[in-house]
Amino acid sequence: MIPSIRSTYNHQFTHRQYEDFLSGIAAEAGEAPAFKVAETPVFIPAQLTARIQQACDEIVAVILHPDFKQQTRDAIPHELKVPHENDHPHFMVIDFAVCRDEAGDLTPKLIELQGFPSLYAFQELMARQFRTHFTIPDTLCNFFNGLNATSYFALLKEVIIGPCEPEEVVLLEVKPHEQKTRIDFYYTEHKLGIKAVCITELIQEGKKLYYELDGKRIQIKRIYNRVIFDDLHRQQELLGKHVHLFQELEVEWITHPNWFYRISKYILPFIHSEYAPKSWFLHELPVIPADLENYVLKPLFSFAGQGVLIDVTQEDLDKISDPENWILQHKVQYAPAIETPEGPAYCEIRMMYVWPDSSPSPLLVHNLARISKSKMIGVSQGKPQNWTGGSCAFFEQAL
Repeated sequence: MIPSIRSTYNHQFTHRQYEDFLSGIAAEAGEAPAFKVAETPVFIPAQLTARIQQACDEIVAVILHPDFKQQTRDAIPHELKVPHENDHPHFMVIDFAVCRDEAGDLTPKLIELQGFPSLYAFQELMARQFRTHFTIPDTLCNFFNGLNATSYFALLKEVIIGPCEPEEVVLLEVKPHEQKTRIDFYYTEHKLGIKAVCITELIQEGKKLYYELDGKRIQIKRIYNRVIFDDLHRQQELLGKHVHLFQELEVEWITHPNWFYRISKYILPFIHSEYAPKSWFLHELPVIPADLENYVLKPLFSFAGQGVLIDVTQEDLDKISDPENWILQHKVQYAPAIETPEGPAYCEIRMMYVWPDSSPSPLLVHNLARISKSKMIGVSQGKPQNWTGGSCAFFEQAL
């Protein structure tokens, strides 16, 4: 998006560089990514950097409101509530589409947000490998708040492991070694020393949880949670015998599962910002818009884009029997802002936060980007195209 840097990158790009880049990632992580990694990072100009940060600040202000928990009291499905919720999420992410405003300038538009970790370890690895194999100007940075690779992982260690020993902390997921994001689990283990454990491997004795490591049974004191609980709820009958996590357990959650629901599509109607498209709970919609084609319909509880309706009709609305569980959101028009050697592409930017218990507010630390040539970014579209996929952004400092 920074024209001079984009032009130079495209001109200098070679497929050999790209293959070496992927090999560098695989060598450090222990295996190649199971998902498509884009051939390019995203270069964010200063004006867009400033707008994204302003948008983030306005959204965080909503989350910091003293009545936030009261506002989101109905966000958590009753059957998915987990005891001992803490005061704030340890991780949260905010997703923006890159669009153009009426003046033609690049601007962010809020798509979604989650009180849940993203690929925190992998994104550092990817960004560093981009710098290793391609020419990325030193004036651009993938970190925020003065962090670098060393201080970034020190912060992750503080939040995820805390006062525990690494073997007393597990990264919990459903069938972690079958997940497309498993490279992040393996690199997290490499950097922090914590194992990825499947929910079926947990052992319960009273209120305590254990797992087997090198033939020894070790008590789990902290769970770095990567389980999406509504997804678990859908497939738990297929998992066979496993610990029921919706009970009182002597374990600390990082991040507590309830925050996945509190900070989610559920709060879109509460966010009033020029960078947030207007949204309503369907059952509170004052009047059905005449131009429904300019809206998207989103279920509150979904996974990987399932159930999102891009082209909404009156018939779609008539079919919904639980309108309280749906959001109607003004459609966002992505800009084909990334020039690639094979045509323009769209992108989303995910801003990644860490919230230590010692901090009064979440800290912006890193980012993730998705590049696509279709309007359904992040949803499986079959064989991926060139110059699309998962990526990261390098930001020009806001003026």
